[in-house]
Amino acid sequence: MELRILGGSGIATSALGLGCWAIGGPFTMDGHQDGWGQVDDAESIRAIRRAVELGVTLFDTADAYGTGHSEEVLGKALKPLRHEVVIATKGGFTYDREQRALTGQDWSPAYIRRALEASLKRLGTDYVDLYQLHTGFIPDEAVESVFDEMERLKAEGKLRAYGWSTYTREKVELFAAKTRGTVIQTKANLFSYDAEAVEACETHNFACLNNSPLAMGFLSGKFSQATRFERDDVRASAFDWTEYFEDGKPKPEFLARMARVRDVLTSGGRTAAQGALAWLWAKSGVNIPIPGFKTVAQADENARALAFGPLSGEQLEQIDEALAI
Repeated sequence: MELRILGGSGIATSALGLGCWAIGGPFTMDGHQDGWGQVDDAESIRAIRRAVELGVTLFDTADAYGTGHSEEVLGKALKPLRHEVVIATKGGFTYDREQRALTGQDWSPAYIRRALEASLKRLGTDYVDLYQLHTGFIPDEAVESVFDEMERLKAEGKLRAYGWSTYTREKVELFAAKTRGTVIQTKANLFSYDAEAVEACETHNFACLNNSPLAMGFLSGKFSQATRFERDDVRASAFDWTEYFEDGKPKPEFLARMARVRDVLTSGGRTAAQGALAWLWAKSGVNIPIPGFKTVAQADENARALAFGPLSGEQLEQIDEALAI
C-alpha cells in the first residue's frame, strides 16, 4: 500500500502501524489488570523486527504500557533501525514502576515535559517522531497550555510532531482550534467507529491513528463461546471500554456480528484480521490502524494486510448490510 502522512507534519509512515500496549506486560489501573498477560521480551523484539521487514515503519507505545516496559522493549528492538522507523509514544498518566500500577493523570506542562524526557531515556533515543497526550478527557481550558509545551519541545528537537489520544468530534475540533498538532488517536474498528470524529480529522488534515482496530482481538475471528481470558488479561477486567467482553468471555452479540461479516472480511485470501484492517483503510484515507501483537505470528499477519490494501466499496456495503440485520 501507499504511504500515509501524519497530517500536516509531512512525516510519512506505512499505512499500518503496530500498537505496543500488549508487549508492556502486566500492570494495573484502578486496581484492575490493564495489561495483556505475561510477555516474552525476546519474542516481542523478533516480532517488531519482522514487521519492519514486511514494510511497517510506525510503532506506537506509551509510558503507561507496563509502566515503561513497552518503551524499553521497543527501544531495544529498534535501536539498529532508528532512522528507518517512526516512533510514537504518549504521556499523561502517572505511575508507580515498582508496583507496575497507574496512579492517576497529570496533564500539566511541567509533568508532560518530565514524562517525555523519561520516555526518551527508555526508548534510547534523543527524539520521538510523534508525542501524544494520552489522557483523552481533560478540561477544555487545559488544552492550550499542554500543547503549547509540546510546541516548545518540538522547537528543542525532542519531538517532530504531536497529537492527542482522545474521542469525539468535539475534542477533535478543540484540538484544531487550540493547537498546531497534526494527529488524533482514537478507538476505531468495525464494531466501534465514530464517523464524525474521523470526518473532523479529514477536515483539519489530521492523521487518525486507529487504536483497537481489531476490537481487542475480536475481529481476528478466533474467539468462540468457549473462549476464556485469564485474570491477568485486561479483557477479563471490568472497564467500561472493554465492551466486547463480560466476565472474561466474549459477548454473544459480538460473536454473532463477527459471524455475519466473516465471509466478506476473508474474501480475496485475507484473514479476518486483515479484512478488518482493510475495512478501516476503505473508510477513510486518514486512517492508520495500529493493531497490537504479542508474537511474531501476530505481527506477521497484521503486516501482511498491507499487500491486500483496502476493501472495495461493494464490500463495505455488504458489511453494512450484514451488520444492519
